[in-house]
Amino acid sequence: MPLALTLPAHYYTDPDQFRREIEHFFMRNWVCAGRSGELPGRGDFVVREVGEESIILVRDDAGAIRAFFNVCRHRGTRLCAEPVGKTGGTIRCPYHAWTYDLAGRLIGAPHMDEAPGFRPEDWPLAGVSTAEWDGHVFINLGDDPKPIADQLGALPDRFRPWGMAELVEARRISYDVAANWKLIIQNYSECLHCPVIHPALTRLSHYLSGENEPAAPGYLGGAMTLREGVASMTPEGTTRRPTLPGLGPAECRSVQYYAILPNLLLSLHPDFMMTHLLWPRAEDRTEVVCSWHFHPGAMARADFDPSDAVAFWDETNRQDWRVCELSQQGIASRAYRPGPYSGREDLLRAFDALILRELGDLPPQS
Repeated sequence: MPLALTLPAHYYTDPDQFRREIEHFFMRNWVCAGRSGELPGRGDFVVREVGEESIILVRDDAGAIRAFFNVCRHRGTRLCAEPVGKTGGTIRCPYHAWTYDLAGRLIGAPHMDEAPGFRPEDWPLAGVSTAEWDGHVFINLGDDPKPIADQLGALPDRFRPWGMAELVEARRISYDVAANWKLIIQNYSECLHCPVIHPALTRLSHYLSGENEPAAPGYLGGAMTLREGVASMTPEGTTRRPTLPGLGPAECRSVQYYAILPNLLLSLHPDFMMTHLLWPRAEDRTEVVCSWHFHPGAMARADFDPSDAVAFWDETNRQDWRVCELSQQGIASRAYRPGPYSGREDLLRAFDALILRELGDLPPQS
């Protein structure tokens, strides 16, 4: 069997390659756009930038989440300029006041009654497919997307004990990382770097305790075991929060780390959930939005304080982003050549193979 090698440099440094990947992985697959709790009431909206597209997600009159391209059907003006807000019940173009209801139907078009053949029902907002999984909201910009169940595979059943739909965001931090989006997924998917980069993490969970499951087309990941006496991933390994109510003893002794492709990193702890949303902005830049979510029962307690979990992972995140940026810089060198993977980097090899297979590219080695 030939030695498994990392991808050639252009997969991380070439702008044209970056655009290929955005078109294939972010415009045709289900992309996580956040949590349903970000849209608590009728008319609440958020805007997500996916590649060069701007997408409005809004809670409609019936309580469902809908998504539309952020483009007026009159002369193409962007409708929502703010990243989050309330519509007041309609979406109104700031240019010529074309107005749409929360289902995307055109209900107001000044002066168009004089245009021969004009019918408002012919000019709704361009819709985007939406789906929800246990509180996570996904969008798909493709014309005829497959069911999201095809992408998630066995994960809904496996993660049902965590009751993710019930969990509430308590803290969010956005990071601007000068690295390709794939480097962040690769870094997340192995812990061989942990003794060098994350000494605090290694004190809580042995870096070789991880058990990865075989990579699936829509996700890759596995679990790591907490050391004896460690209750959660916090600076001291302790927590005053109760474990999540649906978990059994075995689930309280591990942390699940899964990359739901292409952009959700899901970390399930005994007492909280952490998510990372990856938004690629350039071949060498990724916006990463990290959020910490807790059970509402724990949040209602007088002693609730998420700062231990936030502090631990914020430090760990920044350590990771630094080495991802160093990787990006090194790969951009004329001296870089694909290097060999170890036998414990199976998820990285599988991720590379998925990239090559889905793009129709030849493998980097014979």
